Amino acid sequence: MNYNIRGENIEVTPALRDYVEKKVGKLERYFDTTPVADVNVRMQVLNNQHIIEITIPMPQLLLRGEETHTDMYAAIDNVIEKLERQIRKHKTKVNRKFRQEGSLKYMFKNELEPLEQEEVEPDEDEIEVVRKKRFNLKPMDAEEAILQMDMLGHNFFVFSNAVNGDTSVVYRRKDGKYGLIEPEA
Repeated sequence: MNYNIRGENIEVTPALRDYVEKKVGKLERYFDTTPVADVNVRMQVLNNQHIIEITIPMPQLLLRGEETHTDMYAAIDNVIEKLERQIRKHKTKVNRKFRQEGSLKYMFKNELEPLEQEEVEPDEDEIEVVRKKRFNLKPMDAEEAILQMDMLGHNFFVFSNAVNGDTSVVYRRKDGKYGLIEPEA
């Protein structure tokens, strides 16, 4: 795995880098072969809160976890636990749904223990849509969409991008800034 570790308002010391690489390296035990993936790690300090975000994009699986703690090492431990739960949860779903050769099931080791019943969210496999909404997409630019979103008091807003005609989404990030989601061509 290729590590991309960067810090915001914190110096990434060799000790921190080694700790992250050692902890993330333990995730390899869940796979039959060492995954060829980039590990993107972002460490940040805001108001005495240490935030770590780890993203591992793989061909058929995206692992992502974010944790906040007063101690960076504790935050690293917590985010690794979160990623391990994601892997076990994904493996449980894959084993349940795909039983044929060549499926995602064979990406994981067979001796991996499945999630305990108390860790599985209730009705995990039964997704229920509780509300459906339909509306016309008005062509506008991203700035106007952000103004509309703020005016409505929502965290996201779907709109038709006047520049390229695609359906896009603007959203409010945790840091108070805005994000834009656009489809790839």
